[in-house]
Amino acid sequence: MKKDRCKWAGDDEIYIKYHDEEWGVPTHEDKELFEMLVLESFQAGLSWITILKKRENFRKAFDGFDVEKVAGYDEDKIEELRSNEGIIRHKGKISSAVNNAQVFIEIQNEYGSFDNYIWGFTDGEIIKAEYLTESDLSKQISKDLKKRGMKFVGPTIIYSYLESIGIIDNHQQYCFKF
Repeated sequence: MKKDRCKWAGDDEIYIKYHDEEWGVPTHEDKELFEMLVLESFQAGLSWITILKKRENFRKAFDGFDVEKVAGYDEDKIEELRSNEGIIRHKGKISSAVNNAQVFIEIQNEYGSFDNYIWGFTDGEIIKAEYLTESDLSKQISKDLKKRGMKFVGPTIIYSYLESIGIIDNHQQYCFKF
């Protein structure tokens, strides 16, 4: 029997698996929160399917999204990543991933975990929302992350991020995940 899903999931197996198993599922592990933040920042200007298809390559290239390792990448490692055809080779996005890892660690040190920080914006509550590209919440978090020094974290990227980690639940009413 066919399940009703949000329209964007379409019929691509990668999208269906992501929709059914990850999108909108509350995420609290800092490693996963960091991975999604990096992937969402790389998605800027591209389609999400492009990122999902390269996800395993990203995991290998970025040492399994070990935030401590990524924070320590030097120019040689950045150049190595720029030559990796399995990922998006945008120098600004690669450099921002390193920078953002450093800020991520600062946030962990300040709040005890990135999870405490990001979920603190909603007091741990999931926000039911309509399909948007940004919200007051994503603007607030984007502004705070930028103030802390993160890059590629505009309100639209952060809105997608909040959807991906389950803070914002945008499953449509007819979707079996609603």
